[in-house]
Amino acid sequence: MSPAEAGLLQVTSPLPGRVIALEDVPDPVFASALVGDGVAVVPHDDAMVLTAVAPLDGRVVKVMPHAFIVQHATGPAVLVHVGIDTVHLKGEGFTVHAAKGDVVSTGAPMVSLDLAFIRSKGLDPCCPVVVLDTKAGAIGSSVAGTAVDAGSLLFTLPAPAAGA
Repeated sequence: MSPAEAGLLQVTSPLPGRVIALEDVPDPVFASALVGDGVAVVPHDDAMVLTAVAPLDGRVVKVMPHAFIVQHATGPAVLVHVGIDTVHLKGEGFTVHAAKGDVVSTGAPMVSLDLAFIRSKGLDPCCPVVVLDTKAGAIGSSVAGTAVDAGSLLFTLPAPAAGA
């Protein structure tokens, strides 16, 4: 039985890289799951320019050069934050491909990022992927410690019951 058939919502990787546990993210807000539970993807060291893609089907509820949120029709909203402290770049090194209100499918291009530029500014390209408003431990097991491609399964969430 597939995760979808089992009533699970799949959240996929927005970028290729290595998955790390959320508590290993070098930012206390993410590491302590203050905004929600999840994992992070660290782009490969040799990656220069990448395009972050939608981690699930849904509506874009927020998009900035350094971060975006996609909310599934059943309710869960996933934040993808591209890099640590990249908000300070004020959009430099990023190209936004989506707009607030867009309905996107898993894998749709959202934001391109110049990793060489981000690293040249001394910033960490680690990319937290969190389900907003969930408590630490909410997502259960993950693929932390493994390499993933963009679109690879990161974790599943129970899909809310219809009409819930």
